Amino acid sequence: MQMFRNARRDDLDQIYGISLATGDGGQDASHLYRDGRLVGHIYSAPYVALNPEMTLVAEDELGIAGYIVGAYDTAAFEARLEREWWPALRDQYADPAGDPSGWTADERRSFAIHHPHTMWAEIVDAYPAHIHMNLLPRLQGKGVGSRLLKQWICEARQAGVRGIHLGVNAGNQSGLGFWSSRGFERLLPPLVPASEVSVWFGRAL
Repeated sequence: MQMFRNARRDDLDQIYGISLATGDGGQDASHLYRDGRLVGHIYSAPYVALNPEMTLVAEDELGIAGYIVGAYDTAAFEARLEREWWPALRDQYADPAGDPSGWTADERRSFAIHHPHTMWAEIVDAYPAHIHMNLLPRLQGKGVGSRLLKQWICEARQAGVRGIHLGVNAGNQSGLGFWSSRGFERLLPPLVPASEVSVWFGRAL
């Protein structure tokens, strides 16, 4: 039996673990990183630290096994990250130099900390909110993701949100199928640059 609730700071270790366990196109990324917290530093932990009211975790008898996190106002959240989240991490992780093609996974994430992606204005205008969702294998295929998404969307609608966007690794076939079947439409040029390697989705609310 799963229980849904808002994330708390004392959940962070488990949430970091889920981020790493799903950080390679939906698969376990622990073999790719020397520092297992780098993925979570970017994609999950800041939401728990700064936006706990916009997070949901799925908890079973073994602990937290899934989460959905996001922000209703992407532009405002990006500005807040710049003020309150990235500075301490930039002191902790060096900005990598040299040829990016030779960087390790740790160095690529460190670069993202120093040079975070700013979402394109056209997408934010149409779909101002964004989300990240990940589940451990023991919760996958049981409808948990759909329930997390439904509850997050319900709360977002109550807050007046009119659209959500998200990015998916192009190699994550399971993820691509999930979002396509949940009312999200793939965003194409000119909304997304033709050179973009991730797959971006949007859904109007």
